[in-house]
Amino acid sequence: MRAIWKGAVAFGLVNVPVKLYAATGEHSVSLHQVHREDGGRIRYRKVCSVDGEEVRPDDIVKGYETDDGQMVVLTDEDLDELPLTTEREIAVEEFVPADQVDPIMLAKTYYLEPDKTAAKPYALLREALRQTDRMAVVKVALRQRESMAVLRVRDDVICLQTLLWPDEVREADFPVLDADVKLRPQELTMASSLVESLAADFDPSEFEDSYRVALEQLIEAKVSSGTTVAPEKAEEEEGSGGAEVVDLLSALQRSVEKARGTRGGAASSGGKGPASGGGASTSTTTKGGAAKKSPATKSPATKAAAAKSGSEKPSTTKTTTRAKKTTPRKAS
Repeated sequence: MRAIWKGAVAFGLVNVPVKLYAATGEHSVSLHQVHREDGGRIRYRKVCSVDGEEVRPDDIVKGYETDDGQMVVLTDEDLDELPLTTEREIAVEEFVPADQVDPIMLAKTYYLEPDKTAAKPYALLREALRQTDRMAVVKVALRQRESMAVLRVRDDVICLQTLLWPDEVREADFPVLDADVKLRPQELTMASSLVESLAADFDPSEFEDSYRVALEQLIEAKVSSGTTVAPEKAEEEEGSGGAEVVDLLSALQRSVEKARGTRGGAASSGGKGPASGGGASTSTTTKGGAAKKSPATKSPATKAAAAKSGSEKPSTTKTTTRAKKTTPRKAS
């Protein structure tokens, strides 16, 4: 297990450094919402109700809506400034009889592991709770929220069990319970007899989640029979780094294929400039020896093309003349 919190239990002048571990964990079959046709996962996007735009996680903060519809925006900085006096301390407020803690108030349970140097004060607190049959009422800050909790003993470990605040427990407001119901002695005797006939010591290992077992068997049967769907790989969501990488790889792949196609066309022509109209332009972009061969491509077709281009665009003739003048300097 991995500790989710580190702090200390403080009662009187005794301080016990401890680590907090989740004592429970639900076991359920994880199911996703998928498209019936192709098995694709159904994704949910966080969209602003005002502008309809998708909102990045970095731009999401908390807000409180007032009675008149106004929104109070609370940033992480605002919340960090709120006081949490018990942030790294489990402060014992009082010790109360165990039977006075209503089970309906009990919430999540955690194990407290002492540091190696705090084994003795930890055992001292544990045995004191056990002998007096009391629980320690404490206050602790977990996940930026202050909670009321109790410390109780389970076997040889001290458990911290969070409690609901009093205003979080609802009243059972059922008028039918106020009705005057008369029970005959015979009915009460029969009901008590039924209870006694089913009386037993509680052993939770005798029970199992039959629905989960049946669901796992159903999934296994579909896998064994090949009744599965191989959904296409979903595209990365917009705004993620993965999408940029995929787009870049796709662009590079297209560039490589285009370059290979161009190179293949040049190879099919045998690289002979006079036979293909692109020979002259190819020789001018080639470095070294290819540049020296450019004056040798004066075929009749080339001269005719040069004459035609000269009559239409005088600037091209000037550029060609300058290129011929610079060629001897490079060769020397």
